[in-house]
Amino acid sequence: MLDKLPLRRRAEDRPHRIRRGVYLLPSMFTVANLFCGYACVVYATQRDFDTAALLIGIAMVLDTLDGFVARLTKSSTAFGVELDSLADVVSFGLAPAILAFTWGLYPLGRLGWAAGFIYVTAAAMRLARFNIQTGAVADKRYFAGLPSPAAASVIASTVFLYPFGLQERETALPALAMILVPAFLMVSTMRFRSVKAIDVGWRRSYLALFLVAVGLALIATHPRIALVVMSYSYVVAAFVLWAYGRLRKRADA
Repeated sequence: MLDKLPLRRRAEDRPHRIRRGVYLLPSMFTVANLFCGYACVVYATQRDFDTAALLIGIAMVLDTLDGFVARLTKSSTAFGVELDSLADVVSFGLAPAILAFTWGLYPLGRLGWAAGFIYVTAAAMRLARFNIQTGAVADKRYFAGLPSPAAASVIASTVFLYPFGLQERETALPALAMILVPAFLMVSTMRFRSVKAIDVGWRRSYLALFLVAVGLALIATHPRIALVVMSYSYVVAAFVLWAYGRLRKRADA
C-alpha cells in the first residue's frame, strides 16, 4: 500500500505539469521573438544587413504565433502580456532603429541617431498605449496608430531590398523618411486595419487561402520586391481609407 503512494502522487502531478507547460508555451514564442530582436542588433553592428532584416521578419512571425497559441490554448496571462510588450520594444523598436542607423543613417551623425531615438520612443509609446487600451476599444477591426511590427517591417523590407547600405550624406538624408514617417504614424490616431479582422470570405469560400498562396508564391519568387511592396502597401492603404472617409463625409454633408 505504502509503495503505491509515490506512483499515485506522480500520476496526480502530471496534469498540473501539463497545464503549467501549456501556460509557458506562448512565453516561449515571446522569448524567441526577443532573441530575434537581440540577434538583429548583433548582425546589424556587424553590417550583415540581410540577416538582420530577416530576423525582424522572423520576429514578426513569432509575435503572431505567441498570441495565436495563447488564444488557442486559453493560456493568456498578465505576465505573458507584459513580457510580450517588452519583447516587442526590443524587436520592433530598438532593433529596427539600430538597423536603420548602421545601414544608412550613420553618415548623418547626431541627426541619424537622434532619428533612431525618436523611432524607439514612438514604438514604446505605441505599445504602452495599446496595453492600456486593450479591452476598451469598441471597434476591434482597427488599430489606433500604426502597429509596431508593421512599422518595423517598413525598415526591414527597405534594408532587405537594398542591403548594401548608404555611405553618403546626400543619399542618407532621404532615408530619414523611412524611420521618421513610421515613428509619427505609430503615435498618431490614424486608423489601421487589423489584418486578423479583414473578412475575405473565410467561412464562405477558399478565397483567403488562395490569397495566402499567391502571397507565398510572390515572396518565394521575388522576396525582396514582394516584401517591400507588402509593407508599404499596408501603410499607403491607411491613407487611402482615410482620404476616402473624408470624401464620404463631405459628400454626406
